[in-house]
Amino acid sequence: MRSLSRTALPALCAAAASLLLCACSGAPSMPSLNPIDWFTSKSSGSKPAELPVLSNAQPVKLLWSSSIGAAEGFFFSPLIVGDAVYAASRAGTVTRLDVANGQAKWRISLGKRISSGVGGDGALVVLAAEDGEVFALDAQTGIVKWRARVSSEVLAQPKVAEGLVLVRSADSKIFAFGIEDGKRRWVYQRPAAALSVRSPVGLTIHQGSAYAGFSGGKLAAISLANGASRWEATVALPKGATELERVTDIVGDPSALGREICAAAYQGRVACYDALNGNQLWSREMSTLTGVAFDARYAFVSDDKGAVHALDRNSGRSVWKQDRLANRQLSLPLPVGTEVAVGDLQGYIHFVARESGAFLARFPTDGSPLRAAPIRLPEGLLVQTQSGGLYALSLN
Repeated sequence: MRSLSRTALPALCAAAASLLLCACSGAPSMPSLNPIDWFTSKSSGSKPAELPVLSNAQPVKLLWSSSIGAAEGFFFSPLIVGDAVYAASRAGTVTRLDVANGQAKWRISLGKRISSGVGGDGALVVLAAEDGEVFALDAQTGIVKWRARVSSEVLAQPKVAEGLVLVRSADSKIFAFGIEDGKRRWVYQRPAAALSVRSPVGLTIHQGSAYAGFSGGKLAAISLANGASRWEATVALPKGATELERVTDIVGDPSALGREICAAAYQGRVACYDALNGNQLWSREMSTLTGVAFDARYAFVSDDKGAVHALDRNSGRSVWKQDRLANRQLSLPLPVGTEVAVGDLQGYIHFVARESGAFLARFPTDGSPLRAAPIRLPEGLLVQTQSGGLYALSLN
């Protein structure tokens, strides 16, 4: 593969899309040079839209709040399992809190700077460090049960299911470890692109398979039993005159429900597939940095210009578009009942109507970016800010 020289980076950065910024300093090393860096993306001269005035805004109730520690330039999302919330910070602090009131049950320090959010189930909590070391903790006590290692930095949450811990490294490899002993079961690998979006692209476990997106717009279905490829689909094809224009990476985690698997690509498309055979159900031209989410009726996407879209899940046709949050670097939306919640770069959570996209409410957190998608709570939602604030909210 052809790498880009450092002297070429300034020219490439100048041509980058408005939400992207060169990862020319301050970021951990990657297998190849990556001038597009999701973690440090900023508007290039594009001012975030002024917040619209909300008349008759619905009240938002703060259920509880806590602080775990800053994510710095990384992506950290909490994990909710049963009555517990697990959250982590860049400095290596890991905390278990009560989902009902936010009170800490235990807090430990791994003594190492970590680079991924928390994955796990009711028995195990898993995190990873920037040097590829993986930590598996007892979910009840926080005691380290085992450690393992992958081949490079880990940016996405590990996933735990069906007796396996799956960890995706930044060099396009997926490692499967035994949940009890941490021994490697298999490795899935694809060639890493010379130029790609440095983002927390992860994977989704669904009905005996892991679904993961890769550079070049590829979506793969991988057998959990042995790591073999079940099928591969092309969500988007690279296009454009320059290498930067031809970057077409899957971003975020694929979304799965029933027999549907949906994925989205930067500078590409949103597309849904039959989970059994990879046959495409529909596709829609759209560029995003955060992926796609859906509920029983709609697919929701925050595009890279700051608009929120609702698409019909059966056809991909547009249902509504909310474009009054331009250049606010929106998170992946979360559908919650009759509302859709989305975070922005100034720490606001915006609530819009599921059926129309009309603004319903807004809640300010600590003013730092909300990179991670909101997460559903039994009676609302939970967000983690880049400064480490945890906020449990409800519209009811």
